[in-house]
Formats: sequence, structure tokens, C-alpha cells
Amino acid sequence: MSHPRTTNELTTLSANIKEATEAHLEATGGLLRLSPTWVPRSFLQPGLRIKLHPDDTYAYGLSRGGIDERWFGSTTVTANEGRAEDEGLSYVVVGKERFTLRDAIDACGATIIGSAMWDKYSKWPVYSKFFDNMGPIPHHMHQSGEQAALVGQEGKPESYYFPPQHNNVGNNFPYTFMGFEPGTTRQQVYDCIANWQKGDNKILELSKAYKLQPGTGWLIDPCILHAPGSLCTYEPQWGSDVFGMYQNLVEGREVPWSLLVKDMPKDKHQDIDFIIDQLDWEKNVDPNFKDNHYLEPVTAEKGEGYHDKWIVYGKVDGFQYFTAKELTVDPGAKATIKDNGAYSVVVVQGEGKANKLRLNCPKLLRFNELAEDEFFATESAAQAGVTYENTSATEPLVMLRYFGPEVNPDAPAMGAHKNA
Repeated sequence: MSHPRTTNELTTLSANIKEATEAHLEATGGLLRLSPTWVPRSFLQPGLRIKLHPDDTYAYGLSRGGIDERWFGSTTVTANEGRAEDEGLSYVVVGKERFTLRDAIDACGATIIGSAMWDKYSKWPVYSKFFDNMGPIPHHMHQSGEQAALVGQEGKPESYYFPPQHNNVGNNFPYTFMGFEPGTTRQQVYDCIANWQKGDNKILELSKAYKLQPGTGWLIDPCILHAPGSLCTYEPQWGSDVFGMYQNLVEGREVPWSLLVKDMPKDKHQDIDFIIDQLDWEKNVDPNFKDNHYLEPVTAEKGEGYHDKWIVYGKVDGFQYFTAKELTVDPGAKATIKDNGAYSVVVVQGEGKANKLRLNCPKLLRFNELAEDEFFATESAAQAGVTYENTSATEPLVMLRYFGPEVNPDAPAMGAHKNA
């Protein structure tokens, strides 16, 4: 039997998804193989480090912008204008058929994500992505749940980890501005927004940039301004695509007013006071900002031939929205890893197996090519333990995996790396 190599060779299922999902889980040991999900952004310049063939950077068309993101374990659609109907959704691949992970979870519910998460959310409420740009992006924020609800959306806390495998070069500006300098006044911010049409609104003059380091990360609350730099980022986050851009020029490129107010009520689109009130002032001017948001890996488990590390941990306003780990298995080694709940995996280096599923980190992918570097583990498989085997004689097998809300009460607290 020949194996399909591209999405063009697959039939998209619209019926009998529950049966197809259950059969696939039986065949793989509780894992769902996923195909790559590419996302463009019209207002950004791709950083070219997510292993997409350079001829396919503009696969959606020049007007849609370059592809600078790959989403993992996603049941969330993008908020892009002119998007395809399924843009942002991950697909499960079973033989010569495919169906969305969202449809699989809708059909199987607790069988995949566990009863606690299914009962509370009735969906997989988080996702992660590679976010990869040549230069910095605008100083922006993501709305809180309460703010996003005003326009029928959900809020978005998010987190960053900078995998070394995707950051062999830092590109143009590996620094991220975050928040405001302590002492910044409301009037200063008001003037920046009021001067939107007068050239550079100079909002970065009120902020502070932090040098980004591969192998580290950050946890960013909603309503905090941040202007991500040019490292390629792995970003576990809430399943939403809301934001407001507060900077009007980036590297000479215009940021339209519409991207500032796109997730605010229409009757507030010219209300500067309302726009400023979207920001959590206390968090933005926090004099201990780095201590309260900066992450370094902390060992979760270490044994013969493997090392599992926490890379995203901590809480936002006392709630654990997501966590993430990085697992390294040495050449020729095998390790069975037990976790509390369902998770999504991407392989960033090496080759091997996860239960009955083959793993292989690609060097380069065409836009429609399938891969063997991504899967979703059910809660029952995670709790029973997934066996990872490195089949290489020379190269480590390295994987990033993220979890949903409240799954890991044993995760470290913010600042734990200082005591590691």
C-alpha cells in the first residue's frame, strides 16, 4: 500500500469521524497523527525558520501575506481577513483520509481530552504555534476574557519559548519590548494614540526591550503590551486570535488603525480613553516585570537516556491556562513518560517512535506535504505513559509538548528556575 505524501492525495471525511478516530487511536496507541497547519499574516515579514520551502512562503497568494506561523494541535480558526474556511485548524491523518482535530474532539469528547476538560469547555481550549518573523512586530496586547466577550470572542494569555533548533540565527531584532517603563503616565500613552496619523507615534519610547535568549521564555498576561522580537517562538496560548496593535509604524511599515481596534466594540473605535483602558496599567508598569514573567527550563523528570523539562509554567491571575515541556531522548534510548492530561507534540530534532507512531523531524516541507513530526496524545494515553524511542545512533530526539488548563498542578511556580 502506497502512503500519501501530500494533502492533495487525501479525502476529507465529513461523516463517521467517531469510528475513524477510534480506529486510529487503537492503531497508534492513543495518538492522533496531525498534518502541518500553515498560517499567513499580511502585515508581517516571515523569518524563514519554520522549515517551509521558500518557494511556498506566499502559498496563499501575495495579498494574504507570507506564511510566518505553523499552528499545533489547533481547533481554533485564524482571525485573518479573507481567510480560508479551515485556516488554522489541525487535521488528523488516517491512511488516505483526513478530518479536523476539532471534528474528532467534537465526536469523541472526553475520550480524547478527558472528562474534566470536556465537561468544562466542550472543546480543546488552547493551541500552540511557531511564530517566526524577520524583524520585530508592533507593540500590541491581547484582550482579557471580559474585554473579548464584548465582541463575541475569548481572551488570550500566551507564552513563549525560543527553541534553539529554530534559532540558529536571530534575524534582525532579537529583542522584545514589554509593557511600559515605571513612571509612564496615562497622558503620554494618550498622546501616542492621538498622534496615530502624524508619523511614528513613538510608543516604544515608553517601553523597555529585553534581549531574547534561545532556550528561555516568557509568560504574558492579557492586557500587557509586547512587541515580540525576531526569534522563532514556540507559543502555547489560549484558543483565540484577538489583539490590538498600539504601534503605528514598524520598520517603516504602516500599521492600520483597524488593527488597533479590530477586537473592540465598533462604537468605541474612536474612543481613545476606552482604548487605553484596555491595558492593565499596573501590570504594564510593573517594576519587577522580568521577575514576574521570565521563564527558564526546570527539570521535571530525568532518567537514563532522557531529560524532561518544564519550559512553560506559572499562572495568570492565579489560574493555570497552559503548561509545556521539552523532552530529550538520547540516541538509542527509550523512555516511557506519564503525564496528567492530553497534550500536543511537535518534534524539533531527530527521529524515532512514540508508541506505534513513527516520528521524523523534517528538514524542509512543501506547503501541501505531510509530515511525521506532529501528533496529539489522548488523556488516557498520557496517563498510561507514552513510550518514546530514539532510533538514531547519533542525534537526540527532541520534542515540545503543551497541555491544557489546570492539567499540571505540580508545575513550578514563576521564578522556579532561580532555585533549580
